[in-house]
This record gives sequence, structure tokens and C-alpha cells, in this order.
Amino acid sequence: MRAVTFGEIMLRLAPEGYLRFCQADKFNATYGGGEANVAVSLANYGVDAAFVSKVPNNEIGQAALNSLRKYGVDTSFIARGGERLGIYFLEKGASQRASKVIYDRAHSAIAEATEEDFDWKEIFKGADWFHFTGITPALSDKLADICLFAVKTAKEMGLKVSCDLNYRKKLWTREKAQAVITKLMPYVDLLIANEEDCQDVFGIKAQDSDILSGDISRKGYMSVAKQLMERFKFEYVAITLRGSLSASDNKWSGMLYDAKDFYFSKEYLIRIVDRVGGGDSFGGGLIFSLMKGFDLQRCIDFAVGASCLKHTIEGDVNLVSYEEVIRLIEGDASGRVQR
Repeated sequence: MRAVTFGEIMLRLAPEGYLRFCQADKFNATYGGGEANVAVSLANYGVDAAFVSKVPNNEIGQAALNSLRKYGVDTSFIARGGERLGIYFLEKGASQRASKVIYDRAHSAIAEATEEDFDWKEIFKGADWFHFTGITPALSDKLADICLFAVKTAKEMGLKVSCDLNYRKKLWTREKAQAVITKLMPYVDLLIANEEDCQDVFGIKAQDSDILSGDISRKGYMSVAKQLMERFKFEYVAITLRGSLSASDNKWSGMLYDAKDFYFSKEYLIRIVDRVGGGDSFGGGLIFSLMKGFDLQRCIDFAVGASCLKHTIEGDVNLVSYEEVIRLIEGDASGRVQR
């Protein structure tokens, strides 16, 4: 099994522990980004995973590549060039204080990439799956065009295509997001969204849900999935359901819909160590499960279980094994020491 993901990898700078930006005199440096995080998850489960991007041809760009290579991700199709690697600053929230993200990614190498940087027919040789997120086409008009060409090529070559909507209001407006994303949807087999994305991008709101209070209605999101399926004729729609009780404690579950039946995972109550990358770990788990041909109930159980565990890990990427996910979804949620 071979999967290809496409997007931006960034340098993440975060104060130690739960310090605020104004308190910090040092920052911990790690690397991550939506599609890169998915590639790491897939590699952890034994998939031949490649990440495609563009990074500057300097030591920081090399460090970003090395951060992926150590987890077994194929970086051979990453273009080199441009002036800088994108950066984001993360202040981790706690209890009733929300986390904060500040982007410093304008004019990054990937944002200024051109069509000539990527030979998609070569990239997709031998691949079974292609994944991108709504973040990538938001970075520049040129990248939106490159994404469209990539998904068309992927479908021509027989790949399954997945998209995680991942709407980021700091990158573009809802109106532009809808216009650009709508053009990409005819080539997507699996759409992944969270409790806010569908309303932000497509204006489809879940009834009887209040994300601020953590009150999530299953029936409301069943309606959302049906409307998405009717509009775009996906093969699958998956929605993560986060009941945010506070920055430290969330209820976490998910739903998968195949135009015939709805499949819901169990709901976990999680104490959060680091929630960045939680949705990416869900996507990685779901893509892996579908590639392996699990039954659909097992697919959503695996995806949510994998993501539940990611929330306990520092950094963007999910560093759990297939066996650890299986142990959780089959009932061992005790957290007892494994000897």
C-alpha cells in the first residue's frame, strides 16, 4: 500500500509547558503540518507513505525533512527552493484558557511553489491513495491550481482521494474557501470534516449542537453528512465530533457515512496533553483502515481510537503503533503500565 500526501510542513515554536507567550524566554522547536502529520501516522502503521511539499534549500529545510525521514516517510518528491520555511507559534491552553496559534508563514517556500516543482504522474506511480487538506489551496492561488491539477491526475491514475476540510480563518475568507474547495470536491472520494468546517466552508450547520458548550447532536451531524453526500456524491463522509468541555478535557468521537448507513465510534473522555494534530491522526487512522479494507465500523473505531491516543502526545505527529490502537478500541482504556 502506498499513499501520497501534499501540503506544508512548518517549524513549530512553543513555550515550555503551559507558559504564555509573554512569559517565555525559550521555545521548543518541532516540525509538523496537516498532511505531513497524516504521512507519519500512515508510516507508523506500515504504509509506504510519501509527503510532497517544497522547503528552502538550507539547514532549516533539511531539518524539516529529517523530522519526517526518522519516522519512515518518503521525502524524495519534496522540491527544494524558496526563501523560508513557514513557522507557527503555539501557546498551549489549559482548563478554561484556550490555546493560541500565531502564524508566520507568508511567502513560505510551498506558498510560492509553481507547477514545475511537481511531476504528479511520476509522484503517483504505484500509489493507491492521495490526501490533501483545505489548508494547502488556501496558501496561494497558485497552490489552489496545483491542487486541482493533482486531484485530477490522481483520479486519472486510479487513486482514491481524500480531503480534510481544515478551514483556517486566518488564511482566507469563507467565501473564497467555498469557491476554491467546491472545484476540488468532484475528485474527492473521502471527505473529512470537524464540527465547524461544514458550516464555515459550505454553510451547512448541524442543528441542536452548540460547540461552545460542548453539546454535540448526532442527529444534527447525520443531516450534515447527508447534505454533503447529496451535493458532492462522495464515497464516504467522516466527521469528528469534539465536545470541548475545556482546553484540558474533551469528549471525542466520530461518524462515518457511506450514503447508506451511519457508523459511530464510542465516545472517549480525554485529558489533553497536546491537541494539535488530533484531526490529522483521525485522518491517518481512517485512511489506513479503508486501505486495509476493514469493515466500516472498524474503520471509524480505529480512526477515533488513534486520535484519542494522539491527544496524549506532545508535538504535531501521532507516534502510536497499530497494536496500541487495537488495544484501546478493544477495551483496554485503563492506562495501566505495560510490562
